[in-house]
Amino acid sequence: MAKITTILGAFALTVALAAPALAADPTAETVVADVNGTPVTLGQMIAMRASLPPQYQALPDDVLFKGILDQLVQQTLLAQSVEKNLSKRDQITLENERRGQISAIALQQVVTAAVTNAALQAAYDAKYKDFKPGTEYHAAHILVDSEEKAKEIKAQIEGGVDFADAAKTHGTDGTAANGGDLGWFGPGMMVKPFEDAVVAMKPGELVGPVKTDFGWHLIKLVETRPSAAPALDDVRDELAAEIEKTAITDHLAALEKDAKVEKPGEGIDPAVLKDESLLDK
Repeated sequence: MAKITTILGAFALTVALAAPALAADPTAETVVADVNGTPVTLGQMIAMRASLPPQYQALPDDVLFKGILDQLVQQTLLAQSVEKNLSKRDQITLENERRGQISAIALQQVVTAAVTNAALQAAYDAKYKDFKPGTEYHAAHILVDSEEKAKEIKAQIEGGVDFADAAKTHGTDGTAANGGDLGWFGPGMMVKPFEDAVVAMKPGELVGPVKTDFGWHLIKLVETRPSAAPALDDVRDELAAEIEKTAITDHLAALEKDAKVEKPGEGIDPAVLKDESLLDK
């Protein structure tokens, strides 16, 4: 029995010595597989997991680890099987994809550096420092296709019919179901004949028929309020987009200024872009 135990112990030791040692603290460079001399690293696995949709990232760790490792090994085998025989079309496509991916990384770095809380606040202050309060209007309307019909409905309302009920019954646009309510709007948001009528009204007043390109309107002004500059959070995305655009434009201009760029191909007939047969020659 002691002899068997000794033999098993020696076997276990031999296996342990023959097995590749894994780092106690894995890094992105830790090799998790070797495919015909091509290493597959833990970093590649982590990057692939990060690119997966949320439902796949939610899989158990052991399932996801094995699935990603197997996929990377299979992809490496497939790549090795054809990389020496890639067509010109495939090589050019890969070059374009690589260039596009790297340029996207470069732009993301520019944007991340540019769109900061301080930059957003500065852009907000600059955009609204001269803001002058105006008036906003809350109105409702009933849109119909003839002046005669509008007059008939107006008479009904003046005779006691509720405006919202009349809008639901007779209105022909999408606001009818909501009693004709248009919500709040400011100058320039409505067509001119409609806006001119609203601006001249007093809250609670009913006017019409007012003709626009959409038809004939009966208009009720519900209330007015002073307009105010929007809060920073309300325009954050808009300001960020403006900052991004400026930062990218300036960055590209700086790169082009310091670069030597020649375009001998500008004399080529643009129609040649349609000739995909050149990719197969």
